Amino acid sequence: MIANRWTEAEALMLQQAAGDDPLARELALRVYSSRLIGRDPDLVQHGGGNTSLKSTARDTFGEEVPVLHIKGSGWDLDTIEAKGMPAVRMEPLLRLRALSALSDEAMVNVQRLNLIDSAAPNPSVETLLHAWIPHRYVDHTHATAFLVLANLPEVAAVTRELFGDRLTLVPYVMPGFALAKAAAEAFDRNPAAEGLLLVNHGHFAWGPDAKASYDKIIEHTNLVEAWLADRRPAPLVPAAALPVADLAPVLAGLRGALASVQGAGDPLPVLDLRGDEAERAFVARDDLERLATRGVATPDHVIRTKGEVLVLRRGGQSPEAMRGAVARYADRYRAYFDTHAPNAAEKKTMLSPMPGLVWLEGAGIVGVGANAAAARIAADLGTQSARVRADGEVAGGFFPIGAADLFDMEYWSLEQAKLGKGKPPALQGRVVLVTGGAGAIGLATARAFSAQGAAVFLVDRPGTALDTALATLGRDHGAHGCDITAPGAPAEAVAACVARFGGLDILVSNAGAALTGAVATLPDDLLRQSFELNFFAHLAFAQAAIAVFREQTAARGTRGAEPGQILFNVSKQAVNPGKGFAAYGLPKATTFFLLRQLALELGPEGIRVNGINADRIRSGLLTPEMIAARSTARGVDEATYMAGNLLGAEVEARHVAEAFVMLARAERTTAHVMTVDGGNIEAALR
Repeated sequence: MIANRWTEAEALMLQQAAGDDPLARELALRVYSSRLIGRDPDLVQHGGGNTSLKSTARDTFGEEVPVLHIKGSGWDLDTIEAKGMPAVRMEPLLRLRALSALSDEAMVNVQRLNLIDSAAPNPSVETLLHAWIPHRYVDHTHATAFLVLANLPEVAAVTRELFGDRLTLVPYVMPGFALAKAAAEAFDRNPAAEGLLLVNHGHFAWGPDAKASYDKIIEHTNLVEAWLADRRPAPLVPAAALPVADLAPVLAGLRGALASVQGAGDPLPVLDLRGDEAERAFVARDDLERLATRGVATPDHVIRTKGEVLVLRRGGQSPEAMRGAVARYADRYRAYFDTHAPNAAEKKTMLSPMPGLVWLEGAGIVGVGANAAAARIAADLGTQSARVRADGEVAGGFFPIGAADLFDMEYWSLEQAKLGKGKPPALQGRVVLVTGGAGAIGLATARAFSAQGAAVFLVDRPGTALDTALATLGRDHGAHGCDITAPGAPAEAVAACVARFGGLDILVSNAGAALTGAVATLPDDLLRQSFELNFFAHLAFAQAAIAVFREQTAARGTRGAEPGQILFNVSKQAVNPGKGFAAYGLPKATTFFLLRQLALELGPEGIRVNGINADRIRSGLLTPEMIAARSTARGVDEATYMAGNLLGAEVEARHVAEAFVMLARAERTTAHVMTVDGGNIEAALR
């Protein structure tokens, strides 16, 4: 059941923050109830749904004019602010109802022309529908329970059973002017109704104030949810979850197989697996293949997930089998496009034929996207859709809109605009694993790759530092805590990365520690400890990463995009030994050789291997205490010591990070070690 989250204390606090202006205080309540709706994924997901308020505003001449505040394009209800609800003059919106037809372009133009603030975001495509319902507050959701009801074959009978005349049905019409007309006419036939049910689409409710409208959304949704709960069978008992070590190669193979229908140079997609008990139980159903071709729970989903889901049973999860399944899916998508594109009013260019959702038996529901955020959104929608399909099947059947209507929605310019058309970041879609990710250089490197659009996976010792580092990157990244010198730990960390994102493209093997001691008296255990961290961990991570690169490439079937690359944080100690640093320099010199050996062996596969030789970076290697001791020993202050290079400038962690990104983007560079030390002739490689 959906909890009613309204509290008078929170509502009052937001009103007080809005000041003394009554209009601003009312808009604050509209923002508050919108956020309450948006924060519940069983009411709306990822830009779905919209809310509005009919109020007044002062124009340039100081005159008070009636306006509609409505959710603007690019805003999600869960985080919406007052500026995300642009005010549109009501009078022109009401006059539009007299027209018999209006193109999408003209509708958007009229709405923009009548914004009180011309810099405000575009009003929702359902602005006219909100304007023509004569209630002060109007809410529109895609609640999970209502999506089940909206897609039942007997939707009219069930709605009448549950609500009587309290809800009015509106047959499916594509969003825009025609839907607004149909909804307004339905309202006029039953003006005493409390809401609308848009068949195959969603739910509207309204009220005289923010709380009344929100209360109706909760009340209506819970009535449907209770009806469904009475009809649900006992939950299926899912198979045991696959261990991460077994799951990782399947996901890496799936990622490569999905990329086999992309362009030759395109990056591999990012995956997001949802594998709790309910999701694993769903993908064990006998009727998956039939449900997979039914369509989407609400038309908005199609731009994120496509209309068909790719089903991969346990017996079809080898790289070759998955590549074949993806190829057949792409053929069906092309046939779907070729069937419906000629009927479109304007020429359409086919989108990627790659699936947006995968039902992976034994594992769960996999969202597919060009980046981690897109994959997360697809997975969220896929999880909701699975629940809608499961409930629908026991309540009468899941029958959404047909292929022709689905095509119109998928290729509708106003829906496509939600995805954005700007040039993607240079490293979008790349999955980057950074060891020592919670340290100064590691976190700076993670941030640099994230800024280029990569999905970043941090590996470091578990604890507050790692948690804080991940929090600074945001929810579309990942982390794994372990001691990387423990037997099997590097392979487990790489497998965890694959389980999080579906694969790996760039390994930044960065973790290390500057253990010290004179070589003549160096304890054996100290040297072995240093080799475990400063060499063997690098080797083990490289071996685990190479296995993933090869799994992805084998499933893709062609070289296509770069198979993968490895970046080592070596050290100037590898070529320019310092007194007392044998325990650090010896394994680093070995890692330097490892880099070149790997580059030699992996070059024919297209896997690049490069590294950085840095010096004097404030980090866990060069601690404040060590800087103070070295400065004192040389008779200089700390600033002079840190700038002791040819450029006379301190080298910071961000400079190392930028160099890693530079090497990652240097498509024809391998076996190279770049010095990032401000100039140190003794450590120069050439």
